[in-house]
Amino acid sequence: MAGERRRALLELLTRPGNVRCADCGAPDPDWASYTLGVFICLSCSGIHRNIPQVSKVKSVRLDAWDETQVEFMASHGNEAARATFESKVPPFYYRPTLSDCQLLREQWIRAKYERQEFLHVEKQEPYSAGYREGLLWKRGRDNGQFLSRKFVLTEREGALKYFNKNDAKEPKAVMKIEHLNATFQPAKIGHPHGLQVTYLKDNSTRNIFIYHEDGKEIVDWFNALRAARFHYLQVAFPGASDVDLVPKLSRNYLKEGYMEKTGPKQTEGFRKRWFTMDDRRLMYFKDPLDAFARGEVFIGSKESGYTVLEGLPPSTQGHHWPHGITIVTPDRKFLFTCETEADQREWIAAFQKVVDRPMLPQEYAVEAHFKHKP
Repeated sequence: MAGERRRALLELLTRPGNVRCADCGAPDPDWASYTLGVFICLSCSGIHRNIPQVSKVKSVRLDAWDETQVEFMASHGNEAARATFESKVPPFYYRPTLSDCQLLREQWIRAKYERQEFLHVEKQEPYSAGYREGLLWKRGRDNGQFLSRKFVLTEREGALKYFNKNDAKEPKAVMKIEHLNATFQPAKIGHPHGLQVTYLKDNSTRNIFIYHEDGKEIVDWFNALRAARFHYLQVAFPGASDVDLVPKLSRNYLKEGYMEKTGPKQTEGFRKRWFTMDDRRLMYFKDPLDAFARGEVFIGSKESGYTVLEGLPPSTQGHHWPHGITIVTPDRKFLFTCETEADQREWIAAFQKVVDRPMLPQEYAVEAHFKHKP
């Protein structure tokens, strides 16, 4: 009998909706919530264990199952759960994948099953109202200390603002939604709820680093920022569909890490810098948590004269790391070195992906601005 039940469960795993984790989309899930009727991966099963009042989990292959539990799984499954628990997910709401941080995946699971936010639209108020204010811990630009700051997001003004004092009349900074990006960076910030927000100030990228002790709060902020971007883009591009706009709401970086670089004359030696590849902007920083980049390089497409080459020109000197990369732009060559071959491969792949992509009309305007930078 136990063998039959196991076979029945394994057969259920081959059904179209069940071949991926119900929560993060990882392939070949072999755990299940026998109270919700969903098949999930090992990683998401750990999150389900934290909400035992809603979800009870078992291994499909290792645990004992009784007949009623198998029947429950057969009559439910991932597609049925999605139709119920994800019936009213707003288009801007971020749906995490297996590569996203623990916090995003945990809050998605809690929002779906524990808080049932996508069954009851009124529960979406914290990120759907078009206005949000509250205190967040923000990293000081000069001393690196995190201090409590009041933040206000207002879609009507198209801005995220923060104030150095709660009763301050004027904000310390006004960040336009038009140029704003937010991405979770727990390892870099050193806090599991760490969020990096970037915006353009005088056409240069400015970073701020924030967190909230409460995981739900910071994810609500993140989705409120995405909602504000969504509504801004709907007005800016009236003919565009949700499918076109949703990928533009927030970006994770293509790659980050240390490389060495040299200056335009290629004679002043190589210096180690932290690099961030954000779409077509390659930025470099002295420290990963700097507020401003030391410099930015625009990387266009091959049609516009940009090429990525493995290695350095033969006469190059002064680098400590052995694995070189040359980026050829219409104006000059940029030389970088990586510590390991694996790093070099990953950076070349990230650069190549951008160079292979044709440029959009608005990107030519960005490129022109870079050329006139002092």
